[in-house]
Amino acid sequence: MVLDMKYNEQPVIQLDFSEEMRNSYRDYAVSVIIARALPDVRDGLKPVQRRILYAMNELSLYPGRPHRKSARIVGDTMGKYHPHGDSSIYDALVHMTEDYSLSIPLVDGHGNFGSIDGDGAAAMRYTEARLSDGAMALLENLDKGLVQFVPNFDESEQEPHVLPATLPNLLINGTTGIAVGMATNMPPHNPSEVIDGIIAFMDNPEISTKGLMKYIKGPDFPTGATITNSDDIFNIYDTGEGKIKIRSKIEIEDSNCGRKNLVITEIPYTVAGNKTKLLENLAALSKDKVFDEIYDVRDESSKEGIRIVIEVKKDRNIENLLNGLYQKTSMEDTYGVNMLAVKNKQPVTFTLKGLINEFVTFQEELYTKEYKHLLSKANDRLEIVEGLIKATDVIDLIIEILRGSNSIKQAKSCLTTGNTSGISFRTKKSEKDASRLDFSENQAEAILSMQLSKLIGLELLKLHQESNTLITNITNYKKILSDINELHKVIKKRLKVYKKQFGRERRTILDNLGNAKYIEEIKEETVYIMIDKFGYCKSLDETSYSRLAPETLEEYTHIIPMKNTGRLCVFSASGSMYQIKALSIPKVKSRDKGVLIQNLCKIGKDDIITYIAFEDLFESQLLFVSKSGYIKLVSGIEFETNRSVIASTKLDQEDSLICASPVTVDESIENNRNILMITEKGSVLLFPLNQTGEFKKTSKGLKGISLPKGDSLAYAAIVAPEETDIEFNNKHYNPQKIKLKNRNDKPYKIK
Repeated sequence: MVLDMKYNEQPVIQLDFSEEMRNSYRDYAVSVIIARALPDVRDGLKPVQRRILYAMNELSLYPGRPHRKSARIVGDTMGKYHPHGDSSIYDALVHMTEDYSLSIPLVDGHGNFGSIDGDGAAAMRYTEARLSDGAMALLENLDKGLVQFVPNFDESEQEPHVLPATLPNLLINGTTGIAVGMATNMPPHNPSEVIDGIIAFMDNPEISTKGLMKYIKGPDFPTGATITNSDDIFNIYDTGEGKIKIRSKIEIEDSNCGRKNLVITEIPYTVAGNKTKLLENLAALSKDKVFDEIYDVRDESSKEGIRIVIEVKKDRNIENLLNGLYQKTSMEDTYGVNMLAVKNKQPVTFTLKGLINEFVTFQEELYTKEYKHLLSKANDRLEIVEGLIKATDVIDLIIEILRGSNSIKQAKSCLTTGNTSGISFRTKKSEKDASRLDFSENQAEAILSMQLSKLIGLELLKLHQESNTLITNITNYKKILSDINELHKVIKKRLKVYKKQFGRERRTILDNLGNAKYIEEIKEETVYIMIDKFGYCKSLDETSYSRLAPETLEEYTHIIPMKNTGRLCVFSASGSMYQIKALSIPKVKSRDKGVLIQNLCKIGKDDIITYIAFEDLFESQLLFVSKSGYIKLVSGIEFETNRSVIASTKLDQEDSLICASPVTVDESIENNRNILMITEKGSVLLFPLNQTGEFKKTSKGLKGISLPKGDSLAYAAIVAPEETDIEFNNKHYNPQKIKLKNRNDKPYKIK
């Protein structure tokens, strides 16, 4: 059976792959920037934060009411507004509860929401939350139509495009976020200072950045600590970018054992939520003897605050130790400021004045809408109140109309238009009076639903009082809406209430302390630098070295005794000398492997010729022999340098070193040392060392051997008189059986 299948031919759409990828990535980037990672400049919230607060508002989780399970909040947020996974929503919810991250937490958490130590929050099914007072300052008047509502992701719900925030949340709480190709990192500030700065801006819109800094002195982190480069803050506020250095607050106390204690009471903001890592770092530095001054490290923190105790050994330089800790731990850290936020769906880097201007502009817009709303409500109510007062004056006529009407519609028509058709009146006068009635539609509705109790004298008095109040309010509203200064007075009044409610003393100290200068205090001792055939390097003290078995020592190709304060010099085939501090070489247990020598210096894949301690090099000469046969002696003094890498000798472009061997003073004086050279083709040359002169390291040297065409030097070494066996390329050479010749003679084959 043959199946006759007909296919609808679809046109082939040809697309440029690179262009399609570019467009797709651009759309994705814009989506991340606008809808995920960056805050709106008006309410200072990222979309996920805004949606969480709105979902909690819809659940009526107001301050003073019972907490609700976080799982319910996350579920509502994800199902209605933010379909990007429950973990990201819960993480955002947890962050908004952290009093060590935010100046004014937006969520009041109940249960384990983590700690400053770095402990994670419990699962969302175990924790509960509700809105904080700070959040209510962002959600207030949400039902008054002050902000735009937009459809959610599936257009089944409406959500606010921005919250009607009357609190400068972005400046007070700061924010952090990473988008595609950009990031925001805005520090938190003191609520009182920010409010004072905003009021100063409204009083004088032309105020400068320096003028604003009289009120907003600098970032004020919830964790306190000290900003050590306060002079840089002006430039940060003036450009929107820069770096702030934050240093822990330290107190020095006397211990019971006669020692001094360094007590950390405040930590950098960057360490908040990761205090345990700081403790681990301090403990490791003490254990590894990086800071020999430290006797003990312990955490005595409690609900009252942070207390990390560093116990210092007796008679140690505490100031120097502190400088070292600032350099090598997060006790001093850098906070990179980038005041980036979204404005009109575009990411913009704001200055301090720019942020304040955007907030004030938003407040003007909000309060204008609010007072227009209040004015409309007051006018509507005044219309009804005036109608009720007017009705009480002709109440008998209205009752007569109601009695004589066949329907409410007929009675309402008479009240609004004076239409008396079909209505039975007792007298012609009543009918004539009824024809003059001209109540509005709203007034007529209110009259028809009015209770007879409104006719009581006191109730009538209340209506007159309400009318007077409404007239006063309407006048006030119109005044506010017509005069920007009056509008600013209202904004300032609200801000002053927030200052009283959320204001506090500054926690972060502003100072200019400069960089911490640490002078390493090292107890000098002998160490053994041990390097195996794979290039792994380690350091052992004398005690550990003495315990090594002979068969263990055979595993190492180089064992260099030296002082721990010294330097290890590494000479390469390319003619470079690299220096490694002995302290940089890991001091490990005897069974540990160590680290690759390439990880300790910039030698890369270059062949290593010689390892020598600088103190040995300084007191000797160094014999250099190149592949092309050039030879020279260089005084070790010439290698005195603080640089990590220098050129140790001069080489032709295609040439390389094959020997860099130390020659001691005693060997030079004895004058009985020879130089043995072996070529690639197995020819040898032996000549006295004293035929080699001393040169500068920048010199090429002398011709040491007259190489035959097509041959090159492969081996060179200083030979002692007693040596009888030298192994090279699996061949054995006896120097005592090799004929002694002169420098630059031709090599010869030995039988």
